[in-house]
Amino acid sequence: MSTKLADSSGISFTALYTGAVWHRNGLSDSSLVTPQGQWLYTLMSPFEAVSKTIAGGNLRTFLLQRHLIIDHLIEQAIVQRGVHQVLEIACGLSPRGLHLRQRHPHLHMVEADLPDMAARKAAKLASTGYLGPHHQVTPIDILADDGELSLEAVLERVLDDGPVMVVTEGLTNYFSLEVISGFWKRLAQALAKRPGSGYLFDSYLMPEQPVLKGGIHTLSKVLGGMTHSQVSFHFDDDHQACEHLHRLGFTQPRVHNPRTYYGTLPIPRSRNNPLVRVVEAGFANP
Repeated sequence: MSTKLADSSGISFTALYTGAVWHRNGLSDSSLVTPQGQWLYTLMSPFEAVSKTIAGGNLRTFLLQRHLIIDHLIEQAIVQRGVHQVLEIACGLSPRGLHLRQRHPHLHMVEADLPDMAARKAAKLASTGYLGPHHQVTPIDILADDGELSLEAVLERVLDDGPVMVVTEGLTNYFSLEVISGFWKRLAQALAKRPGSGYLFDSYLMPEQPVLKGGIHTLSKVLGGMTHSQVSFHFDDDHQACEHLHRLGFTQPRVHNPRTYYGTLPIPRSRNNPLVRVVEAGFANP
């Protein structure tokens, strides 16, 4: 069976819901609001309320934690390390590109997604006045080994040779570890040629509590069916994540726990140890 996604219709479901969560929390732009996303937000509200009561956190908590931490780390890369290019893969309805360009007008922002979603995002952004040489939307298929939709082709086509921050928020857990590791290895090889580059993605740990573990397992099955994909939990702990990325060729892997940012960033708190992590890997300047 092919591991490639034939189209973006399945994962668009989660993109719409995530976009609505960002908007309801003041993180998005009105140009990115969709009626479908608002409907999904209402539909999911009872489940989210129960999850927060039982587990001390819910999907919305994790979505907000990861998004704000990733934004913070990108801002550090731009301001402290002088990175001037950002590539957001699986951009969906993320407001990140708009907000980054508003704060950093000279930043080269590239948003990428499967063709259907990329076309939808480009249409949404057309009214903002930001699309142009410094803010582009392009199709990509992270599982394509060659051709114009491949990772390597996109990097060569839309970016210069300098360092770049690559982001894949809300993407990697929709693939098995074996499949996504193939993408990670190719990305590491590509970024190694661009010293000063970095990569950010979110990952989830399976909870130890039996009740919560059963609920997460059920939710993963539901999301997997809706997105026509295999929802996977790749790592048991933070050390395992770093070791795996290092073996694939990334240097300086580091895992960010949301608890570290309580009181520093305006992120919601989980009652227990947060299940989401933001993983950072980069290549130092020579």
